[in-house]
Amino acid sequence: MKWTTTTIQRVSQQTQVCNPRERQESLFKYIDISSIDRDKKIISQAPEIKGAKAPSRARKEVNAGDILVSTVRPNLNAVAIVPPELDSQIASTGFSVLRPESDLINGRYLFYFVQTSGFIDALTSKVRGAHYPAVSDTDVKNVELPLPTIAEQHRIVEILDQAHALRKSRTNADTKAVRILPALFYQMFGDPLLNTKDFERVCLGDAGIAEINPRAPSRDLPNDLEVSFVPMADVNEDWGQITGCQIKELGEVKKGFTSFLENDVLFAKITPCMENGKAAIARGLGNGLGYGSTEFHVLRAGDLVTPEWIYGLTRLDIFRNVAKGNFIGSVGQQRVPADFLRSFRVPLPPKKLIEKFSIVVRELLQENDYRREAEKRISQLVQITMHHAFSGKLTEGWRRAHLKEEFQEIEHQARAGT
Repeated sequence: MKWTTTTIQRVSQQTQVCNPRERQESLFKYIDISSIDRDKKIISQAPEIKGAKAPSRARKEVNAGDILVSTVRPNLNAVAIVPPELDSQIASTGFSVLRPESDLINGRYLFYFVQTSGFIDALTSKVRGAHYPAVSDTDVKNVELPLPTIAEQHRIVEILDQAHALRKSRTNADTKAVRILPALFYQMFGDPLLNTKDFERVCLGDAGIAEINPRAPSRDLPNDLEVSFVPMADVNEDWGQITGCQIKELGEVKKGFTSFLENDVLFAKITPCMENGKAAIARGLGNGLGYGSTEFHVLRAGDLVTPEWIYGLTRLDIFRNVAKGNFIGSVGQQRVPADFLRSFRVPLPPKKLIEKFSIVVRELLQENDYRREAEKRISQLVQITMHHAFSGKLTEGWRRAHLKEEFQEIEHQARAGT
């Protein structure tokens, strides 16, 4: 049995626009493009604004259950469902607001459809403008989609909900794991600012503690030597690990980039990367040598500490807050100076305690590697499931078992003119 196809326009209701400035003293919650968490496909924030201060783009009334699709840079797929708490609030004109016609389409079926590669490709092919690439509301609503019966849509949604719940549970586990490192540091060493364990204080840049931004290797190495390359984007701010695996020839990167060796700690010095927690231990480098962004400070552990201890320190919120207070440079290009790292006074625990901490950290980082692999496999599973869902393959067996009901609903669709 072949599904019918239709357009998003034909299964959506009309929506309204308004001007909140007409009610100057009234408060409303405003949803703009930055409100969307593109990874989680949710509205993560919606600031409350007075009508008198409403942005000129605040014009689209939204209801709970509406689906927002960003018309700006559609390749980024900023989409979300309006939750009940944002019912009757205002969204930017940078969204296409899709209000599902419940007699024809399951809202979550439509929500999953607008996350598919087919939908994204359809919009990307219609993008206009180089500096502000966008599509129109009409472009979004003219996209065709497969339309199985409502009953089959419900079944598809049930399966996709289960698949995404699996990914969400994996993400929640990762979030909890991220909290372990700072908790362990505080438990073993106390607050480094208050020195609650009464350790001897030293400067981070002292001999035996850390060498800050050591010189590049001076030995004569061939230009075709393969080395690791780490741009800022390849350091994950949540896990604090290098997630990329780029290999380049030494001749390509030895000038104009920051050099580091196996077990050096990379610490992002520029805003907002520093505040977001971009720091990692360089491990598994090609030929033990790496190059990366000039926005990294490199900290090489001395004999009195370990890379894991330095890494644990630089991942603490309180450390980054103090570093932020020592920014230099203009707004938007502020950086942590190397002198801050060299002069930062920190309690120095006994080496045996540091080594005990390091063993646990290495185990945690290895577990993070396992979790990342599991996350990749789950993401691949979800993508395959999504593809099968909208090709009809996912519910082939279900369809055969419900042929009679399917034919009845197809007749109903035909009478409805879809």
